[in-house]
Amino acid sequence: MYENTFPNKRYKHTLHFLKDVVSTDQSILDLGVRNPFVTYMEREGYNVQNTTGEDLDLDTTAVKNADAEVVTAFEIFEHLLSPFTVLQDIKANKIVASVPLKLWFTPAYRSKTDMWDRHYHEFEDWQFDWLFEKAGWEIQKREKFTNPVKKLGFRPLLRLFTPRYYLIYATRK
Repeated sequence: MYENTFPNKRYKHTLHFLKDVVSTDQSILDLGVRNPFVTYMEREGYNVQNTTGEDLDLDTTAVKNADAEVVTAFEIFEHLLSPFTVLQDIKANKIVASVPLKLWFTPAYRSKTDMWDRHYHEFEDWQFDWLFEKAGWEIQKREKFTNPVKKLGFRPLLRLFTPRYYLIYATRK
């Protein structure tokens, strides 16, 4: 999946944030197909179920029918045309979500070979906050963090101190 670019820093940071706001006795519905981060969560004692790869823009049945106490959505909402609908349809009262932030020095991500691996949205923090507020959520905790890369150049230098990811914990209003 990551071809020599495994996101160790992002995973460690996200897991630390998750441990701070969700206990291991709470069941989790993770939006998106099973991925390496789910294995990290399970190793820490979390009970995680995933959606099955359905197009959440067209079918939110999985979030409507889930009995999980918490929903996680790590780097998912930027791929959806309408994350608002998904957020409204979630039954759980807690959500932990992250997105890559819009960076002024790089264009939106778009895979040329994988139709699902494209970003329709690249949010600024205030846009992500507003999306949650309008969908009936109240953000309880938020963090931004950088994602330096081991490359030379102007953009890699900017990545040393420019936040790349935005992570939030929210509860239903």
